Formats: sequence, C-alpha cells, structure tokens
Amino acid sequence: MKLGIIISQTDPETVWNAYRLGTFALNQGDSVRAFLLGMGVESEVEHPKFNVKEQVKKYTEAGGEIYACGSCMKSREMDSTETCPISTMRDLYGIVNDSDKVLTF
Repeated sequence: MKLGIIISQTDPETVWNAYRLGTFALNQGDSVRAFLLGMGVESEVEHPKFNVKEQVKKYTEAGGEIYACGSCMKSREMDSTETCPISTMRDLYGIVNDSDKVLTF
C-alpha cells in the first residue's frame, strides 16, 4: 500500500502517533510519505511524554519520506532541514494522487 500522511498541527501526542503509524506501515512493507502543512511545519516540538524527534528518526530510518510546505515555512521564517525539507503544493498533490490512502492529522 502507498500511504500519504498529512500533518497540519503541533499537538505532540497526535504528531507522535502519526509518525508511529507511518513507521509501523513501513515495517509492514508499505511506502509512506508525510507532508507537513500549516502548523505542521513546526511539529517537532519537545514534550516529556511524547518524543516526536525520536519517532521522526525511527520513521526516516525505516525509509519514510518527509516533505514540508515551503510557503508555510517561509511565512514562519524557517529554513529547510533534513526532517523539514522545503517542498511545494506539487509535492503534496503528488502524494495525494499517488497514494492508496491519505490520512490527515
């Protein structure tokens, strides 16, 4: 299965679970691409109970891909990073168009 995950918020537990699901799907042999949209570009927040950064690392090490809305990043004066690379609406459209299922968090 090709799974698309759209993350548009910064709630640590929700983002943590989105990446946990992505990692699980990758370990089942699926392909997963995540797109950070709106507030989602700021989703690597620190939290004592929900370690988002650790989940992102597990997700990318399992082969998951991450894309981030360039306009959303620009409006927040953010630079591209390995876990938040600047992408475009074309990339988001590609994820939606190519995926068997798309989930939003």
